[in-house]
Amino acid sequence: MAEVQVAPAEKAFGSTARRDAWWVEIIPVIVLLGGFGMYATLRAVEGKFYEWGPYLSPFYSPLIDPNHRWWPLSPALLILVGPLGFRVTCYYYRKAYYRAFFFDLSACAVGERKKSYCGETKFPFILQNVHRYSPYVAILFLYFLWRDVIRAFAFDGKFGVGAGTLVLLINVCLLTLYTFLCHSLRHLAGGKLDCFSCATFGTPRYKAWRGITALNEGHMLLAWSSLVSVGLADLYVRLVASGAIRDVRLF
Repeated sequence: MAEVQVAPAEKAFGSTARRDAWWVEIIPVIVLLGGFGMYATLRAVEGKFYEWGPYLSPFYSPLIDPNHRWWPLSPALLILVGPLGFRVTCYYYRKAYYRAFFFDLSACAVGERKKSYCGETKFPFILQNVHRYSPYVAILFLYFLWRDVIRAFAFDGKFGVGAGTLVLLINVCLLTLYTFLCHSLRHLAGGKLDCFSCATFGTPRYKAWRGITALNEGHMLLAWSSLVSVGLADLYVRLVASGAIRDVRLF
């Protein structure tokens, strides 16, 4: 007698036999990522850049056409595609917001939305493939942010350190670690190689790949800490520039 193949029943959205609070994991993502998204969007379209002494908001760095000679909209929109493109296409963030906002997949063994699955093969999600190139753009922006930090050590032409200097320094350090420990640069260093001894500069690339791989385990922590730091750095410069708080001079 021939066997009859019975297709497994499709799970209803959100149905699961799990007894743990699986949804708790996505709540911080919704709150933090959603809150940052709204704040960053408002700051970008606001058009008013905040600068105080040697401090410049990282959302507006590099500052292009602040006087609107040829660009009528916010200067932040001229540079938004670089940092935003790098984060939106980041492998970790894709996992986080796919689960939190698209419920795809909400959690392991939890029913998904009823739809025909096509992965990232169709528009707009096929654009996620630009992540392999976006780190180079992100590194360019790091140059400008490090330049701003160096300038933040100069007060009226003299060396000095303020609380804002440390805020900007911590922010750019976290952004640098997040950028250089991303999966794309790990792939570039040697993740795509099957034989290091057969490749040009095989030994140095192997060491670089091993180092990035070991540190890449903390990529999730760097993703969140750098996201929070860039938001707080912008908020700090804004509060100081508007007179809401005073910058404390340390040296």
